[in-house]
This record gives sequence, C-alpha cells and structure tokens, in this order.
Amino acid sequence: MSDTPDTPFTVAVPLPDEAATAALARRLGALLRPGDLVALRGDLGAGKTALARALIRSVTHEEAEVPSPTFTLVQSYDTAIGPIWHADLYRLSGPDEVYELGWDDARAEAVALVEWPDRLGPLLPADRIELTLSHDGPDARRASLTGHGTLAARVAAADWILE
Repeated sequence: MSDTPDTPFTVAVPLPDEAATAALARRLGALLRPGDLVALRGDLGAGKTALARALIRSVTHEEAEVPSPTFTLVQSYDTAIGPIWHADLYRLSGPDEVYELGWDDARAEAVALVEWPDRLGPLLPADRIELTLSHDGPDARRASLTGHGTLAARVAAADWILE
C-alpha cells in the first residue's frame, strides 16, 4: 500500500458460501460511518442484495425485515451505525433522477449502499468503497473490495480474512 491516502487499495475475498458473504457483510458494516458510500457491483444474481441485507441485519438485528429495493428504488434503515440508505438504481435512466430519491440527504447523513452505481454517473463520489461480486462456482462468490480516496486507508487497515 502506498502512503498516499488517495491511492486505491484492493483486496480479494473468497466467499465459498452464504455464511462467508454474511461474515464479509458484518466486517464491512463495522467499518462504515455516516457519509460513506459502498458501490455494489456484479451481474444479476451475483449477491449484491444478499450482501446488503446481511450488512443491514448486522447493524440492526438478525431478524430485521430487509426487502430488496428493486421496485421501491430506496429502502432506509435506522441502525447502530446511523441511517443506512440502500438503493437499487437499475431502473433509473440518468443521474439526475437520483435527486428525487433523496440523494443529497443520504450523502450528508447516511451510509449509502448503492446497487448499479454506474447510474450515478458524475455523482459517484471519489471517496467510496467499490465492492464487486462475481461467481466463483455454483454457490461460491468472490468479492473484490477497493477503497478509493479517504476510504482506501480504512479498507487497507481492516482484517478481511474470514474464518
């Protein structure tokens, strides 16, 4: 890792099963603070919503109802780490539409978990965590976490070895 705080830092984490995905989500949830953004990337079915659901449950309670924001576009939660704004931007046609969802408030005071972050275009902040999920077998996934800007140091300092 470079001493420059703006140098991105990337770590790959194997996720052999759903329990490993939940463990990764718990580690990530412990790292986040209001104002942080996690850009969730991956093909349909890669596990973006499952990871977000596990993260939200880790900072609320294990039985929390966490519906997918596919149709509502945004779900918000009051959690132990502050508000969480979980958005699925797949159906947006452009970045300007995100303002109608409460983007300014979310960025100012919440942790934002954003599926399909490419829809943000120039609104995607420089300080963010990119979490890309890819298939690594029938039930297995691989996560690639990259901290950008001020979040690079937090990602670099965290323990990502799942046991």
